[in-house]
Amino acid sequence: MEHSVALVDDHHLVRNGLVSLVNSLSGYHVTVEAANGKEMIEALKTADAPAIAIVDLNMPVMDGYETIAWLRAHAPTMLPLALTFDAAEDALVKAVRAGARGFLLKNARPAVLKNALDSLMLTGYYYTEATHEAMQRAPGMKTSHERERERLLGQITPREMEFLLLVCDEAEFTYEQIADRMGVHRRTVDNFRIALFEKFGIKSKTGLVLFAMRWGVLK
Repeated sequence: MEHSVALVDDHHLVRNGLVSLVNSLSGYHVTVEAANGKEMIEALKTADAPAIAIVDLNMPVMDGYETIAWLRAHAPTMLPLALTFDAAEDALVKAVRAGARGFLLKNARPAVLKNALDSLMLTGYYYTEATHEAMQRAPGMKTSHERERERLLGQITPREMEFLLLVCDEAEFTYEQIADRMGVHRRTVDNFRIALFEKFGIKSKTGLVLFAMRWGVLK
């Protein structure tokens, strides 16, 4: 029995090479090609849903994470295999969390690709030992950035957070105005500022704004 495959990758040479490779493997044939998730969605309107979708994670317009999440929500019978040059643990965690059933590097040998496709069709998953280890190191399926964000923001008291949000407000309040809005003495505002400076190695008001932007305090 031959299983149909969708191949989603914005690099034409890479995609063409993978199409040839997949078609050379016994039991598999590429029936849908797309340069990004949006193209794949359009293609599926006029084509039968393939059994497997090999999805590059880094694409313009609609990247692999969004594409895999879309497949989980709208085409649950298709088994997404995340494809990437990036072996970073965070990429793996984000892909699995989006709904990827497996994770494969673009430089994988043909035998590894065949094994991955066979495993997907047999068990529904292709998780290597490295994948399991990475998932165990990511409690709650959170990336290292997300865990660090939780750790840092957990050190900020509710009143310090209120102060930080006012500092970042587009109205550009002075410290005196912030004190008035918070209903506290200016000296108390200075204490909030100094506490945040000391906790996170910040040296200026601009540094507070950059900290808030980097760690997602600002919406």
